[in-house]
Amino acid sequence: MNRKVFCVKNQREDDGLAFAPWPGKPGQRVFDSIGTAAWGEWLAHQTMLINENRLMPRDPQTRAFLQGEMVKFLFGEGAEKPAGFTPT
Repeated sequence: MNRKVFCVKNQREDDGLAFAPWPGKPGQRVFDSIGTAAWGEWLAHQTMLINENRLMPRDPQTRAFLQGEMVKFLFGEGAEKPAGFTPT
């Protein structure tokens, strides 16, 4: 049986994640209140950010940037696309 959460991003009940996907308080916040559909949307957005900005995920500055963008994307004012981004 899947765990259910009220997804604050999509404003509906959804399947919850199986584990906290990020360390610390941000990961616990995602685990408690983001559904699998919204998390999938974030992963696609994160991949676009990494590719378009040529980020190195192992770099601590990149991880801090991605954490901030994750919080904006899932809980707040939304995350912006990189300058000059055009979807294919």
